[in-house]
Amino acid sequence: MKIQFQTKDESNKKQLEDFLKLSKGERVYSFLRLMYQMKQFPMKEEPSKSGNFVITIKSK
Repeated sequence: MKIQFQTKDESNKKQLEDFLKLSKGERVYSFLRLMYQMKQFPMKEEPSKSGNFVITIKSK
């Protein structure tokens, strides 16, 4: 395990560079994985039904 000390700006730049190195398809799958993982975080309030486009991922 390697520990690096860096500023928030340096960290964000590194994350962006790593993300842009992925192919377009890998970027889409990375985004979908992130959305699926975010669904597991607890929420204080239920999302409002505003008529916006919503992607719903149902887990098994």
